[in-house]
Amino acid sequence: MKTTLINMTLGLWIMALAAQQLQAQPHNCAPREDVIERLEGTYRETRKGIGIARRGAVMEVFASDETGSWTITVTLPDGVTCLVASGQSYETLVDALPVQGDDA
Repeated sequence: MKTTLINMTLGLWIMALAAQQLQAQPHNCAPREDVIERLEGTYRETRKGIGIARRGAVMEVFASDETGSWTITVTLPDGVTCLVASGQSYETLVDALPVQGDDA
């Protein structure tokens, strides 16, 4: 349980850091509608996850069940979406939480 919480906290910290860095790197950014259209049309990626980062930014994970490609984006409050990371071999996992009271 502690490992899961640490991993989740680390992941959220990385996303928040990425959102901050995006403001300094606008060359990977475009209006949200254009980014979504490109991800869907070119890469067949659809939204698989979403979260709120610092300063009102929205982090989203897009992936294709057909090709396994994936992309992480952050949309800033002004509507600009920036690419954070992308790759291949995306898999959807469902991890069960440990039973409460179990020390494992």
